[in-house]
Amino acid sequence: MREWRKGLPEAERQAIGEDLLRAQWRWPVGMPLCRPMGNGLWEVRTDLPTRRTARVLLCLYREHLVALHGFIKKARTTPEEDLALARKRKKELAYTPAIFEGQKSDEG
Repeated sequence: MREWRKGLPEAERQAIGEDLLRAQWRWPVGMPLCRPMGNGLWEVRTDLPTRRTARVLLCLYREHLVALHGFIKKARTTPEEDLALARKRKKELAYTPAIFEGQKSDEG
């Protein structure tokens, strides 16, 4: 996800970042910014200043929004291979318990 975003022009990176920030601070968010894709996946929808459309697939994991996959939308429907990659990455989160270890609360 990070490498994909770094390869975009600055104006597009900024627009995607702003929409991800809006989703994070206003969660849960509905249309037109976010659309549920089923099985715990959500799609953040960004209209870019270059007249393209970006999508970031994310999930909620341990009370954190995790961006799983991003792409430039070229068709009306979300391509199955993009959904499959996001599902695979979401499944991998279950096997990486230490990913948010530094963010544990100070209880006890």
